[in-house]
Amino acid sequence: MFQEFKAFIARGNVIDLAVGIIMGVAFTTIVNSLVNDIIMPPIGVLLGGVDFSNYFINLSSTHYDSLAAAKAAGAATINYGVFINAIINFLIIAFAVFLLVKQVNRFMRKPEAKPAAPPRSEVLLEEIRDTLRAQR
Repeated sequence: MFQEFKAFIARGNVIDLAVGIIMGVAFTTIVNSLVNDIIMPPIGVLLGGVDFSNYFINLSSTHYDSLAAAKAAGAATINYGVFINAIINFLIIAFAVFLLVKQVNRFMRKPEAKPAAPPRSEVLLEEIRDTLRAQR
């Protein structure tokens, strides 16, 4: 069983998948920082100082000034601002992956194959045909 497991782990697909997951986690951290630290502040300024991550619907009867205060109190909330941030994260990640795949496909594109020269026998047969037509 150990040998079979070792063969399974050593296959290229499993290792590629592991590398992909690790890179995905690192890429997610970068994109989260891009969204939270670079993109969302200007959007918040354009919308009048709005911080999406602090938008929530309080399901309890007590008022809370921020989502952090509501979470600290253990109040039930619907965090639609966090959801908006997640959607923006997804769209940015999807666009970045699209650009990456587009570039990889561009580099991996095979050059168009030139038509191969016909075999020597076909060339000879065509010459014979043309000679016979010319003799008529």
